[in-house]
Amino acid sequence: MNLANYTKEFKYNWKLAAPVMLGMLGHTFVSFVDNIMVGQLGTAELAAVSLGNSFMFIAMSIGIGFSTAITPLTAEADGANNAKQAKSVFKNGLVLCFLLGTFLFLGVYFAKPLLYLMKQPEEVVVLAEPYLDLVAFSLIPLIVFQAFKQFSDGLSLTRYPMYATLLANVVNVGLNYVLIFGHFGFPKLGIVGAAYGTLASRFIMVAYVWLLLLKKEKSKAFVSNLKVFVLDKLMIRKIISLGMPSSMQMFFEVAIFTAAIWLSGLLGKNPQAANQIALNLSSMTFMIAMGLSVASMIRVGNQKGLQNFRELRRIAFSIFLLGLILAIFFGLIFLLFRHQLPKLYVDFDDVVNFKDNMEVVSIATQLLLAAAIFQISDSIQVMVLGALRGLQDVKIPTLITFIAYWAVGFPISYFLGKEEMYGSFGIWLGLLAGLSTAAVLLYVRFNYLTLKLIKTKHHEST
Repeated sequence: MNLANYTKEFKYNWKLAAPVMLGMLGHTFVSFVDNIMVGQLGTAELAAVSLGNSFMFIAMSIGIGFSTAITPLTAEADGANNAKQAKSVFKNGLVLCFLLGTFLFLGVYFAKPLLYLMKQPEEVVVLAEPYLDLVAFSLIPLIVFQAFKQFSDGLSLTRYPMYATLLANVVNVGLNYVLIFGHFGFPKLGIVGAAYGTLASRFIMVAYVWLLLLKKEKSKAFVSNLKVFVLDKLMIRKIISLGMPSSMQMFFEVAIFTAAIWLSGLLGKNPQAANQIALNLSSMTFMIAMGLSVASMIRVGNQKGLQNFRELRRIAFSIFLLGLILAIFFGLIFLLFRHQLPKLYVDFDDVVNFKDNMEVVSIATQLLLAAAIFQISDSIQVMVLGALRGLQDVKIPTLITFIAYWAVGFPISYFLGKEEMYGSFGIWLGLLAGLSTAAVLLYVRFNYLTLKLIKTKHHEST
């Protein structure tokens, strides 16, 4: 194996993936800032945001997962130089994302009574309800933004969604500062202030990305003069057949992390707050792998359009190698700084909550050990999943993700996560088992499929 065959792609892969990473880190940075600001109010408030967001994560995973169908279809049309097909993908995808966003908002809004049935701490539930109302409504602009983002990614214009996300972050942080704490004459709204910040920033994000794409020559024709009431049934069917399994894949993974939030809530508010800290930190490194996953989806989609399967396989492996190197680096960071990182989230000058804060940091330090190890498997599974989406192979990977997270991961989390077993650390051992199973099975699937495509192409040409 000649390593240079793979490393020579690093520069272009990084150029494609870096804006996606920054954009996604932007989303996570919003919750990082929310958590740090809300953490200053107390551990109950931090746990309430965690509980409210657990509903949001599930809804977002379905919407974002569905929207990923737009990227490989756009990349394939772009690779084949088919402008009419690309516009059809965008227009039909945008309408479907708007409808899905509205449906998800209603789903979360009417699911609030579940908060009382989940045996979560009472003070946490009371705080979570008003927060959830506003953040649920922000699902509509968020999923609409995803349609723009995935289309833009498919055209290899990965920087524009990043710019929109970064602008949204600045707005969100500013509004959080004035609305959570009541600065500059604004009312002091606590965690509801964080929800207003999120809602406003998501509407701004949609408006800005649309404006950017209208100005760019390559995308202008695609995002203007949209006859949204004239839809293509065949394209809608194609997007749904790719989008539904993709949304299920993301749902199965996000749902197990959400289950971890609920399981830790059964242990009390401090384990739940610690779980939120470890989850927030590991989701930031996950966004790096997610950026490479999008790069593999775009590049594999392009090569599929060109029917060049040997090149497709080489490019995919170059992305996997880059991701693996980065995952090892982040694993070492978590390992070396596991005692320091959780301290960013709590106020040690708070005499009243000092004992609670010390317990939260102690639990979070343990959880970062498990997070350090699963950096590798988490990175591999999401990158390979991106490559499989680029190949438009979604049904078998959906089954694989269900088995990995719910037949392997969740039972381990549930069993080892009891107070008399390993508590919070046991929950995270289940997450590690699920991610590792997914990484192995998805890689086997990708390897089998690409070798089969090369073999078929070889037979056709001889």
